[in-house]
Amino acid sequence: MTSSSIQAPLTPGASEDSSERRALLKNNDVDKWQTSKSSWHLLMLALGIGGLQIAWSVELSNGSPYLLSLGLSKSLMALVWMAGPLTGTLVVPYVGIVSDNCRIAWGRRRPFLIGGTVATILGLLFLAWTKEIVGGVLGLFGVDASCRGCSIAVIVAAVITIYVLDVAINTVQAAVRALMVDCAPSHQQEQVNAMASRLTGVGNIIGFLAGYSDLPRHLWFLGNSQFKILCAIAAVALGLSVAISASVITERNPRDAASPPRKTPHIFSFFFNIFKSMRRLPPRTKRVCQVQFCAWVGFFPLLFYTSSYIGEIYVQPYLEANPNMTRQQLDKLYEQATRIGTFALLANAIVSLTTNVFLPVFIAPSFDKVACVDQGDSSGAKQTSALEKLRIPGFTIRRAWYLSLLLFAAVMFCTPFVRSVRAATVLIALAGVTWAMALWAPWAIISAEISQRDALDRASRLRAARGHGRQGSSLAETALLDSGDMQSAARDSDQGREQVDEAGVILGIHNMAIALPQIVATVGSSLVFKIWQKPRGTPGDNSIGIVMALGGACVLASCVFATRIDDGAGIDVEDVEQG
Repeated sequence: MTSSSIQAPLTPGASEDSSERRALLKNNDVDKWQTSKSSWHLLMLALGIGGLQIAWSVELSNGSPYLLSLGLSKSLMALVWMAGPLTGTLVVPYVGIVSDNCRIAWGRRRPFLIGGTVATILGLLFLAWTKEIVGGVLGLFGVDASCRGCSIAVIVAAVITIYVLDVAINTVQAAVRALMVDCAPSHQQEQVNAMASRLTGVGNIIGFLAGYSDLPRHLWFLGNSQFKILCAIAAVALGLSVAISASVITERNPRDAASPPRKTPHIFSFFFNIFKSMRRLPPRTKRVCQVQFCAWVGFFPLLFYTSSYIGEIYVQPYLEANPNMTRQQLDKLYEQATRIGTFALLANAIVSLTTNVFLPVFIAPSFDKVACVDQGDSSGAKQTSALEKLRIPGFTIRRAWYLSLLLFAAVMFCTPFVRSVRAATVLIALAGVTWAMALWAPWAIISAEISQRDALDRASRLRAARGHGRQGSSLAETALLDSGDMQSAARDSDQGREQVDEAGVILGIHNMAIALPQIVATVGSSLVFKIWQKPRGTPGDNSIGIVMALGGACVLASCVFATRIDDGAGIDVEDVEQG
């Protein structure tokens, strides 16, 4: 038996608050959901993120060329890719609300995780075979597959599938993120979110390498085109990762220790409830959302314009040397430029994954330990002690995130002035450090705050439940209380205090803070391109560099909000009782 931990916030002058937390937790012995979990358990929690990232990378990297091959015009392409931000803004918060209110015995998140995964797999396969499916259906009615009407029907079906696919992907993401908050203790939220960011990096690298390979030559049995094989691989990867995670991870039974479910809101009340929830966000979460809103205006150009930015730099000397290239020569030149740009994205993904693997070792935790009983062995304790020696005092996750944002702003400010592919690739690779922190820090900070608040709330309900059931001095005895006692105690504790939002709603609002600025960035980028963009094949086009520099200014603004996030600020007992 070794001493494990339920974490209390490490805040200066907060000893009185910490003692209250310790007393509350001690009175209820140990909340098993707050005991330390193994690295294997954390990996299983986050595994779905890795499979989801492969599916997402396939859509982003190969979706545009595929839609263009179907005959969609470039002018309509922007409307198609508004699907991601729009569905992220609307779907994730709604899934959060509905899953928070779900009372199915086998879990609140699992139905949405499995349902979203099935929909994503079907969407990927339908998108890849849209031409064959639509052509076959219309052929049953005697429509010629080569006619104009059939081509339009194929395009419309593909665009609708993109929107449906984004809804499904965001459903899976919302479920996985909420599951990580529910099933990992507050003091391990940094670890589980670091695991998720590493899996995201692995998914990106797999996606880029698969897209760069000649798949029809080796995996011809999965399809007769690159895009079909990529979609098949993504479907298998997502299905396996979610199936393994869902079968290994056990959720709390929401019928036993949760407040009675609230009525699922209609569309208008949904938006009203979201705005109400925004006003009562926990303090650190509110600051994180402010950082994210500014930062993602700057991240958008990196995600969508990097290959074009590198490509424009690559083609400049060729265009200056031969300004009268034929259309075929230009197509060949820009095809090579796209591959060069893809290499920069691969370098960014490698740096991001490397950062996610090694940087957490040096970061000091934002929580100190409150001893409680847990299972473990002495060798594990010695190993943890050895790793703790590598931590840099004061170098918290919030400070690391802040420094990475400063680095990103500096990198983006340099982009308009770089004239060599090698230097531009180095800049994009350096941005991978910030991208690694963006996939880890905000989620970890928010998740830890939610998890700690929920742990205190459960402890409060367990203590109240003793008044409805028989008296006991241990958690084992308290566990014998039936669900009626627990729900009665929950109703009593809910009376007279403001409603407290659960993980699904809060993570949904955070996702809105990520998605909405992408819409802003899309509109802003379009205005910049309208003013500064030159025709294809014309030397001197630096419009993408200008967009990236403006994005860097927005990221610099986000640094101001990042400085206002308190390291380790926790939720007081009064916060649980008063909402």
